[in-house]
Amino acid sequence: MQVMNVVEKLITDGKLTKEEYVELLKYADDREITEFLAGEAVKIRKQYYGDKVFTRGLIEFTNYCKNNCYYCGIRRDNRNARRYRLTKEDILECCESGYELGFRTFVLQGGEDPYYTDERMVEIIRAIKERYPDCALTLSVGEKSYESYRLFREAGADRYLLRHETASEEHYALLHPAEMSLRNRKQCLYYLKELGYQTGAGFMVGSPGQTPESIAEDLIFLKELELQMVGIGPFIPHHETPFAQEKAGTLEMTLFLLSVIRIILPKVLLPATTALGTIHPRGREMGICAGANVVMPNLSPVRVRKQYELYDNKICTGDEAAECRMCLEKRISSVGYRLVCERGDAKN
Repeated sequence: MQVMNVVEKLITDGKLTKEEYVELLKYADDREITEFLAGEAVKIRKQYYGDKVFTRGLIEFTNYCKNNCYYCGIRRDNRNARRYRLTKEDILECCESGYELGFRTFVLQGGEDPYYTDERMVEIIRAIKERYPDCALTLSVGEKSYESYRLFREAGADRYLLRHETASEEHYALLHPAEMSLRNRKQCLYYLKELGYQTGAGFMVGSPGQTPESIAEDLIFLKELELQMVGIGPFIPHHETPFAQEKAGTLEMTLFLLSVIRIILPKVLLPATTALGTIHPRGREMGICAGANVVMPNLSPVRVRKQYELYDNKICTGDEAAECRMCLEKRISSVGYRLVCERGDAKN
């Protein structure tokens, strides 16, 4: 199979078969191929979004979680995690400082914490949307029932991020305990789409047990869902998990996949993640140059940032929101793009 034929098919058709993706992935460290794909991804991104990079104000409001995922630093069995929860007032304060800095999307992200019942979540969502009606609100709080998602949507939530982590049943079982299922995770994504959320999924690059075949399945699944958002970033081990000694995912493969995802989902909102900035000092800028168009600075109170530790050595745990915003603005302009004060809705 000639790789240039595969690349040409990717550009013209916007998708490949599983076998073709596996072939393409062999060239993730081939400079000529990666630069070509990045160039195509940037062309596509500029066609729909110009030189705009959208900001999302991330509010990590709880690090309690009932799940025990093997890769995650806030997993239930990590007895050394210092747990915290933010009140509604804390969350609104984060939104206030973010709004003043120009953020027009807030992302409420947390572990699957039973303390935040549907009633509590609806109260928080309504309070944010009443105070900031011109802002988009994204939730990232895991697997819920159809009814819970419906209540959150009716209360005003606009978007929902739920990384599927892997589209392979076998790989899913390596990353999660037996009580969790890929079938349920996928069902949640279908519910979210049905309810009219701008929906996002995604996966870790280089997670333990990941193969070219499982990445190919991920790309096919993302294309099938026709998502508005996709979040990928390198796997980074956390010292209090069963994967503490595993290797981290690579910068090269993450950038390669960002370009491929931009090509198969031209209008997608695609973050250059904090994890990417953690494995390389200019990781986020490199992500933008590979086709990404979103960054997610942290608006959480500084006092709790170090406690929301999904992986080791996470960056931006001490910056004030304003410092982080200004720093990012300079970083993004250094590679020829503009950080904008807009909701930044997907074009699809």
